[in-house]
Amino acid sequence: MNCPNRKGYLLNFKALIPVVFILCCLSMKSQEIGLQLYSLRNEFPKDVPGTFAKIKSWGITNLEDGNDGTYGYTQSEYNKMLSENGLKIVSVSAPFEELQNSPETVLARAKNYGAKYVVCFWIPHNGTDFTIEDTNLAIDVFNKAGRLMEKEDVTLTYHPHGYEFRPYEGELLMDRMIKSSDHFDFEMDVYWFAHPGEDPVAWLKKYPAEFKLMHLKDCEKGVEGNQTGESDVETNVVLGSGQIDIAAVVEEARKLGIDYMFIEDESSKVVKQVPESLEFLKSLEQK
Repeated sequence: MNCPNRKGYLLNFKALIPVVFILCCLSMKSQEIGLQLYSLRNEFPKDVPGTFAKIKSWGITNLEDGNDGTYGYTQSEYNKMLSENGLKIVSVSAPFEELQNSPETVLARAKNYGAKYVVCFWIPHNGTDFTIEDTNLAIDVFNKAGRLMEKEDVTLTYHPHGYEFRPYEGELLMDRMIKSSDHFDFEMDVYWFAHPGEDPVAWLKKYPAEFKLMHLKDCEKGVEGNQTGESDVETNVVLGSGQIDIAAVVEEARKLGIDYMFIEDESSKVVKQVPESLEFLKSLEQK
């Protein structure tokens, strides 16, 4: 090929390299952001195809399901709707009882979606009284189920809800769980770490290898927390507008290489607030 201005082309190409690199990095960062489908638990029963289309319009690709099944559709029909909208379930939810009694069905569900993660959101306990016995049972169940899933290259994670931060023999029950997690890891919901008075960033730094997934959820300013695992869903606000330092959490999560950060907004304003939360996250990429 005859190129009379070859040197100029080379110079222009070299000048583009930093731009291409930055765009690639931003694309990878954006790809980490997903959505927890429980956020749209009120929208899905009304219009499943339309809700998936709405998620697509937000530019979200990665999803975590929320224990709500396929809303009356067959699995193949549900899979087709996901595919048509360019969506992928990368993390599959599992009730504690299913992990305890039939972890193989959880694994089959994960393999159906090609998901590499399974997450459990709740450990059954009596009222608000979470005990060392509840903790030890959960550790046993999670390690047994997690060992099974490891054989198929699927990682089991547990999502704490705030009641795990109670003291026991000089440490917290949460510390005990983490130190005993031989075959499972954790998903941090920043709301449920901050709500009981913990610092999410401090926990990420304390256990940098234990958190593989994250829920990004902010809390309205002035809300007083507790260790019960209960709160008013209407205190969920646009990321960056509440009392949690979401920017600091995201920065630390990126340093640690957390695989997926799922926006979760349980409020009635979710459809309005998710796009605004995405804009906030995009603003962090530019800093």
